[in-house]
Amino acid sequence: MPTYIASRWSSNDNIAFPDRLEIDAINVTYYKGAVIGHTSVVIARSNIASVHLRTGFFFADVIIETTGGKEIEAVGFKKSDARAIVALLS
Repeated sequence: MPTYIASRWSSNDNIAFPDRLEIDAINVTYYKGAVIGHTSVVIARSNIASVHLRTGFFFADVIIETTGGKEIEAVGFKKSDARAIVALLS
């Protein structure tokens, strides 16, 4: 199961708690840390409607939209990791 962790230098929110995506054959799990605990969202891969890549100068963001209209924005990945995520989910 590949796990992708965003760079700590990519945004203010990622300095202490970087975004993380875990991808397996059935689900995609998004984690966002907090001072106490974390928030996680699990999306079945069969429910992914689209995956978008937004690139900046140094880092890239991955936007995952579901068939139910939910959107997850995972920010601050290395461009190569973001491209790999999009390739896995497309």
